[in-house]
Amino acid sequence: MSGDSCLPQHHTQSDSTSPAPHLACPKTKTCSYRGAVGLGNKYVRLNVGGTLFYTTLQILTRQNSMLKAMFSGKKEVFTDKEGWILIDRSGKHFGSILCYLRDGTVTLPKGRQAVQELLAEAKYYLIQGLIELCQNTLQGNQEQPLCVIPVVTSSKEEERLIQSSTKPVVKLVYNRSNNKYSYTSNSDDNLLKNIELFDRLSLSFNGRVLFIKDVIGDEICCWSFYGQGRKLAEVCCTSIVYATEKKQTKVEFPEARIYEETLNTLLYETMPLPDNSLLEATRRSYNNCGSHSEEEEGPGGAELRERVRRIHVKSIVRKADPVTSSPSCSAASESS
Repeated sequence: MSGDSCLPQHHTQSDSTSPAPHLACPKTKTCSYRGAVGLGNKYVRLNVGGTLFYTTLQILTRQNSMLKAMFSGKKEVFTDKEGWILIDRSGKHFGSILCYLRDGTVTLPKGRQAVQELLAEAKYYLIQGLIELCQNTLQGNQEQPLCVIPVVTSSKEEERLIQSSTKPVVKLVYNRSNNKYSYTSNSDDNLLKNIELFDRLSLSFNGRVLFIKDVIGDEICCWSFYGQGRKLAEVCCTSIVYATEKKQTKVEFPEARIYEETLNTLLYETMPLPDNSLLEATRRSYNNCGSHSEEEEGPGGAELRERVRRIHVKSIVRKADPVTSSPSCSAASESS
C-alpha cells in the first residue's frame, strides 16, 4: 500500500483529539510510508490506546525518534479498516508528545506521578530532549512536606523546643500503653479522634503554631498549650471510672475545648505581650466561689495570667462516694 492511500485528503484540523469509538478487535493491515518525505503537509490519523489524534508527517518526523522511524518507511505501521494508524500505547500523554515534537518544548503536567508517566512515554518513543526535561524536573522539584511535626523522645528535648520556639506551641501526649486498667468501649475511638484532630490543626495552623507529639509522657492522652515559653493551659482527656465493681480508663474527645485553647495560643503568636482586653476575654472568672478579685490581688494579677489551667474532662467518678462539692468551686480551688 502506498503512503497516499493511508492519508486522508479532507481534514483541516491539526493536533486535535476526539473521543475514541468503541473498537472491538479491529481488522488491521500493514502500511508502508516509504517515500513519504514529500507528504509533510498531509494529515495522519492516529489511534493511540483508543484516543484519536490528527497530526502531520512533518511533526512526526521532525526529531529523531521511534515515530520518525515509523513514518519514514523504516518500520511498518498498522491501520484498522477505517484507516486509523494504531499505536498500542496509552493516549493520556500523547498530546504532550506531539506538542514537544512541534514546539521543541512543552508544559509538563502537575504532580510528580504525572511527570513520571510522561517520562515513561518519552522513553518508549525515544524522544531524548523530552526525557531530559522530565528527568531534570523530577530531580529539581522534590516534593516538600506540608508541615513537619517533631516527635520528642526526652524531656530535655521537649523543653528545648518549647523555649526556643518563637511561635505558640501545642503538644499532644498519647501513650496507650500507660493504662493500668481496661479501656471503656469508646476509648479507642476517642483516642484516634484526638490524634486526627491534632493532624487537622497542624495543617490548619502550619507556620503559625508549632505542634509537637510526645509518645513517652506519663499521660494516656493529654493536650498542653504554650505561649512565649510558658504553659498556658492543659486539657487532660482521660479519667478513671467504675463499671461493674472494677476500674476502667475512659478517654474523652473534648473537641470544642481543644479548639478554644488552640485559638487562645494565637494571642501569643507575636513576641509582645497580648493586649489585656484580649486576655480578659479568654480568662475564666472565679469570683462566684469567693476567690479574690484581680483588684485585690494587685501585682499578683500577672501571676494569675501565667498560672496553668488544668481542665479535666471528667474527674474520677465514684458511685459509692459521689462528689458533693459544686463544680465551679472545685475549679476555683484547683486553680488556687
